[in-house]
Amino acid sequence: MSLFDWFANRRKSEPIPQQRREREIADGLWTKCEACAVLTYTKDLRANQMVCSECGHHIRVYSDERIRQLIDGNTWIPLDEQIRPTDPLKFRDRKSYSDRLQDYQDKTQLTDAVQTGIGQLHGLPIALGVMDFRFMGGSMGSVVGEKLTRLIEQATRQRLPVVIICASGGARMQEGMLSLMQMAKISGALEQHRQANLLYIPVLTHPTTGGVTASFAMLGDIILAEPKATIGFAGRRVIEQTLREKLPDDFQTSEYLLQYGFVDAIVPRTQLKKTLAQLIRLHQPFPTSPTVVSHSEPMTLMAKGADLKTEF
Repeated sequence: MSLFDWFANRRKSEPIPQQRREREIADGLWTKCEACAVLTYTKDLRANQMVCSECGHHIRVYSDERIRQLIDGNTWIPLDEQIRPTDPLKFRDRKSYSDRLQDYQDKTQLTDAVQTGIGQLHGLPIALGVMDFRFMGGSMGSVVGEKLTRLIEQATRQRLPVVIICASGGARMQEGMLSLMQMAKISGALEQHRQANLLYIPVLTHPTTGGVTASFAMLGDIILAEPKATIGFAGRRVIEQTLREKLPDDFQTSEYLLQYGFVDAIVPRTQLKKTLAQLIRLHQPFPTSPTVVSHSEPMTLMAKGADLKTEF
């Protein structure tokens, strides 16, 4: 046996010191940034609104986290949680639409791709809708359209500003024309809200595309977006094939849309709550404490809001 082989065998037989053994790390304790690959303690990342402290990348967050970030503690009143989707077209691709809905409901613990409710943001009452990309890519079906429409109508009766956090791949193909009808329904409710001289602010996050972009995402009085969010209608490849032109590298980003006037401001997530509060204070008089009411009581609230209208 050569001297080299003797040392090699000796090294193999030596026990690995305890401090050198690879330690198991609990799931969810650390989060890896998708942009710069830096590992960050998840608790610190949540404290920074899920924004990477190294590169500023905005890690995708979902509806529960968004509500915690924007709404003051113990002020959130959810609306229309009982509304559930159905399968009117009996649609089927690789699996039936009803089975697909059940799978996503079990996985996300949501009934559909949006949460709506009324709460306070820095003490200011608002009506908030938050789309959730986990649920079928945040696609807009009948339930999403109905919940957002009811939210806006509730806000109109109570004279509250509306904020909608948009994150969607567009209309839900499994519901066909029924999903496209939601574009007009939500837009009609927003027009009534506008005629009441009330404020509506959509916040466009990554991604906001398709029928959502073509309707309520672009109907805001002030349109905000997160940095580097993908915002558009059709996909980049479809547009390039249609125009037969090469598109700019930053096409369909929030920075590109800001340059051409489709977005009013790009607001980092860490500044979003403060920015929304400032905008609401500047543009929107409102009652001091919101009260959730049924749809059968609009006249009482309108009478209460009549005095406020004279303040504009």
